[in-house]
Amino acid sequence: MTITVTPKAAGKIRQALDKRGGGVGLRVAVRTSGCSGYAYALEFADTALPDDLSFPCEGVTLLVDAQSLPMLDGTELDWVREGLNEGFKFHNPNATATCGCGESFAV
Repeated sequence: MTITVTPKAAGKIRQALDKRGGGVGLRVAVRTSGCSGYAYALEFADTALPDDLSFPCEGVTLLVDAQSLPMLDGTELDWVREGLNEGFKFHNPNATATCGCGESFAV
C-alpha cells in the first residue's frame, strides 16, 4: 500500500513546513463527513503518531494512519490551479463517487 505526492505538491508542502518552522511531514487522513460519506483531512505533523505509516516521496514525508490507508491506497496528492483557486487535489483510484462541491467522496 502506498500514497504519493507530485513534485509540485511536495514543493508546496516543503514551503509550508519551512514557513511554520518545521515538522516531520503532512498527515493525510480520511474522516466520515460530507454528502458522499468521507472527506480528506490534512494537517502538518510535528511528530509521528504510534499508528502512522510513513511514506517518503519527493523529499517530503506523508503520514497516514492505518485505518485511513485502505481508502487512500494508490492515491496521488497534487497541487493544482483551477481558475482563481489553487490547492491540493487527490487523485484517488478508490473513490467511486464525489459530491458536487468536491469536498467529499465515496468508496
